Amino acid sequence: MTRRKLSKRQRERIARIQEERRRSASQRAECALADSDAEIQLEGRVVVRHGRNLSVRDSAGREVHCLFRQNLGEIVCGDRVLWQPVAGDEGVVVALMGRASTLSRPDYSGRDKPIAANISQLVVVLAPFPEPSGYLLDQYLIAAEHIGIRGALCLNKADLLGPAERAAFRERFAHYERLGYPVIQVSAKHEHGLDPLLALLRHNTSILVGQSGVGKSSLINALLPTTQLVEGALSDATGLGRHTTSAATLYRLENGGEIIDSPGVRSFRLGKLDRAALENGFPELRALRGKCRFSNCTHQQEPDCAVKEALEAGRINPERLASFQHLAADLNAR
Repeated sequence: MTRRKLSKRQRERIARIQEERRRSASQRAECALADSDAEIQLEGRVVVRHGRNLSVRDSAGREVHCLFRQNLGEIVCGDRVLWQPVAGDEGVVVALMGRASTLSRPDYSGRDKPIAANISQLVVVLAPFPEPSGYLLDQYLIAAEHIGIRGALCLNKADLLGPAERAAFRERFAHYERLGYPVIQVSAKHEHGLDPLLALLRHNTSILVGQSGVGKSSLINALLPTTQLVEGALSDATGLGRHTTSAATLYRLENGGEIIDSPGVRSFRLGKLDRAALENGFPELRALRGKCRFSNCTHQQEPDCAVKEALEAGRINPERLASFQHLAADLNAR
């Protein structure tokens, strides 16, 4: 369905309503603080955010419903915060602590919108169906490189394939292993089928991303049996998955890791990157920077291009280079 454009008056009306809601929520937070006798500030971790409401996990592992002050900026799942207890076993977040990493994507206005904070690993979940998108996969991995965290691939639903098909499916992504990205194959249907994923997640704060329908929520259901998540079904009409997770949520694993389940996305747009930052997002291109004859080489028709030579020698995967050229053309078009 085509997204309907809003008139200037409609946009202004929506902005006024949103501002009124923010002001009302801020007033509730300030009133709760004013009525509280406690002045102690505690550290916590944001488990999930719904509008102006937060679920914050304290140091004892208890989850507390919190409001937050308006001037704190955008608070997201995974954030570390300072909060103050108020009446009714609730709290108010009064400060946002520094972030080790932030995963963002552009909103409809083009501004970067944070998705999750303080993650150490981005795990891209793929499945035989829906058909994996290498272009989307590469954008996820660029995002991981850009914010300085590890990217990894999880090939899910291996039980849908026979032995030969399973081997071919993994071989399809073998060039990512050669680049240093871990590639694992899992199945929630087989005994010990999730062992490779548990090992990958151990002692990390990971976020699962990928197209809708690849089984992210099903994996979390299997990893956390007590967690009741609604498993999505593939749409018969489109082959794409229905969105099943409404907000990014942080879960603890028994092995010491943490995992964030994010809303399923059918497309993923990178934020604003210049060409140098884009090349840095491809380890195989980053290693060749400065080795072309021309400093502004586009790696297309120029002579003595180190990237083209590496491509011809089989050291660069042609699909990866196609992803780069596609993204570079998009940068030039902006």
